[in-house]
Amino acid sequence: MSAPQSLAKAAMNRLAARLGSGLADVAATLAALAQEAPARVQQELSLFWEEVSMEAQRIENDRDAGAAGSRGGAAEDPQERIDALRAKVAELSRRLDRMPAAPDGPPRSPGQP
Repeated sequence: MSAPQSLAKAAMNRLAARLGSGLADVAATLAALAQEAPARVQQELSLFWEEVSMEAQRIENDRDAGAAGSRGGAAEDPQERIDALRAKVAELSRRLDRMPAAPDGPPRSPGQP
């Protein structure tokens, strides 16, 4: 085989080897994602239903507060409403902190594990 033919064959061999290892890496990544997917879906569904429950409670509370307000009751103190919202935010923050971070998920806030 002449030198140019050897170089061409060597280049083709190296390209095939690199593409092969790249495909193997992609396949391994996909396999890892496929193993994590059921747990991730379960976690997302659980969080979704918690959000639905909280939203239903909020709607009920708003409806009850609206009914009380229409009966001539005193309007809720704005500071109490602010405090209640802060408590909800703190609870959601605690829930998020308890959730394990996904390996490829968004970065955590500074100071978070």
